Parts: sequence; structure tokens; C-alpha cells
Amino acid sequence: METKTPQKQNKQPGIEAKMNPRPEYIKATYKAAGKLTGKTALITGGDSGIGRAVSVHYAKEGADIAIVYLDEDVDAIETREIVLSFGRKCLLIKGDVKKSSFCKKAVEQVVKEFGKLNILVNNAGIQVPEKDPKEIDEKQLEDTFKTNIFAYFHFAKAALAHMQEGDTIINTTSVTAYRSSPNLIDYSSTKGAITSFTRSLATNLTEKKIRVNAVAPGPVWTPLIVSTFDEEKIKKFGSETAMKRAGQPSELAPAYVFLASDDASFITGQVIHVNGGEVVNG
Repeated sequence: METKTPQKQNKQPGIEAKMNPRPEYIKATYKAAGKLTGKTALITGGDSGIGRAVSVHYAKEGADIAIVYLDEDVDAIETREIVLSFGRKCLLIKGDVKKSSFCKKAVEQVVKEFGKLNILVNNAGIQVPEKDPKEIDEKQLEDTFKTNIFAYFHFAKAALAHMQEGDTIINTTSVTAYRSSPNLIDYSSTKGAITSFTRSLATNLTEKKIRVNAVAPGPVWTPLIVSTFDEEKIKKFGSETAMKRAGQPSELAPAYVFLASDDASFITGQVIHVNGGEVVNG
């Protein structure tokens, strides 16, 4: 069930290819154990960064993958090739998650293609650093909230029409939801909303036995960083962590595997913090 390449492709090199060093998506030492065999996963922002790492790990664990992405065709196709190399199926869905109609259509497309949807990973996100809150205009505020939290709600709402007992939703929040981020006020606000959304949706769905959890990354070396921060910030990125470095996507994805698998059958409404040593309470 290999999907057709999107008709209108961006022929320019993907952001991933321009990164130096390139992010690591899966460790050579990672040993899969068939934890997601027979599952179908929909991953938003799955073309690159953390989303690519999750897609690759899920495929290696036996899941078929649907990747939602905005416009980075080259990155999306490269991720699909990795998924296919593990013998899994991969569906690419290009579109804007800010539109609720697209979110619903994407879920329906996954169910039509694979016959089911077991795992939803809400991961797509944007950030626009701004030192002066007065410079955050209405469009930036709306775009950030529509992408980072409204889309999570729309995807979850659409997915729940098809999910059954044992299925799961995993959201990407952030360490910025737990401590101040003065240059990312709107972004960190959405991440706080994602954390609360995760907890409330989890308790709402306990009787249906659908688990909802989240992962809160600290600084991670992804295209989002090189596309939003200046050169000086990039040079120092991650140095504030206890480990004095940024994390790699390969160091985040196993947390998503755990939460999606039966190993986490007694865990819901929780957040796993993968942040290089920052102590977080809550």
C-alpha cells in the first residue's frame, strides 16, 4: 500500500539535508521487539524532527504509518523511504493542520487506506521567537494556537470516531510548559494548554480504555530550531541543560514507543520529560 507522491512537490532540498550535523533519528543499537505489530499510526509533523524519529521507530516496531506534513515534500518522501525500508506501509498526507476540515479529512483518509487508526501522535508545531510581547501580532498568535493546540483537538476529535479500547493518543508538549520561556510566550502558552488538554482528555476517556499521554522534550536538534533561531542562538542551543547539549530525535522517539505500546497499559494522563536533566515537578 505504497502511496503516490504528492503531485505538487517542492523540489528544493529539504531542511533536514541542510542541517549540519544532520539529526540522528534512530540509534544503530536500537533493538525493536514488535511492540506495535499490526498497529496503524497517524503522526502529524511526521516528515522531520521528532516526528520523523517517531515514524521510523514505530515502523521498526511493526506499525504502518501515516504522515501529515505541511509543505516539505523532500523531507516527507525521505521519511517514507525509511519507513518502507522496514517493510511497513506509509501514507503521506500534505496539508495545513490549522484547518479543522483538513484534520478530519486526514483521519478519514488514514482509515480508508488502512482500515483502522490505533495511534494518534499530535506533534506538528510552530514557534516564532519574539523578545517583545508587544510585537506578537494577532496573526502570529492565531497561527501558533491553531497549529499547536487547536489542531491537536481537531485530530483527536476526528480520531476518536474510529478508536477502540487499547488505542492511544500521544501529544507533544514541551519543557516550556513547566518553566518560563521569555522569548516564546505564545508558543509556551500553547504547550501549557497541551499539557492540560492531555490530562483532561485522558480522564474523559478512561471508561473507553483509550489512553492519552504526552512527551515533553527539552532542547532537541530539529529543523524547527534552525528555521526559527538566529546563528548565535543555534551555536549555544542545548548548552543550558544539565548534560550541556541538545538531545537528538533518536533520544525522544523511544518514549513515544513506550507510551504507544502495551508496556504503558497502566499509564494515562501523564507526561514523560526527556530534557537532558532539567528537574520538572508536575
